[in-house]
Amino acid sequence: MTEELEEAVDSYLDVYKEELEQVVPTIVGLCNYINVSKSTVYKWKKENKSQVLSDTLEKIEETQCIGLINGGLSNVLNAQITKLMLANHGYSEKQEVDHTSSDGSAGLGNLNVTVVRPKKDE
Repeated sequence: MTEELEEAVDSYLDVYKEELEQVVPTIVGLCNYINVSKSTVYKWKKENKSQVLSDTLEKIEETQCIGLINGGLSNVLNAQITKLMLANHGYSEKQEVDHTSSDGSAGLGNLNVTVVRPKKDE
């Protein structure tokens, strides 16, 4: 990785919003900015080709997560897209379903389990 390319990688987080008009930073946005394919960037990351690249990729994920949370909470970003993208950061929607009716009749009630072992041949 050349020094010029490292400088471009390092500058992405400074320019993604104003100059590139991207709502949140993305790895694909970085790839487009430095004119390198996503597979190449991931290969460089895997091979530890550049500490600047590794740091920038981590900062992209952190900045993206913060931007998604803030944008989602303030209704600036589309809620469905925000939820979808936050799943990549470990967030998920959890829904619990109560299967009992208000009078308790639809529940399982008392469930007894008896373990029966086969008789050994004598």
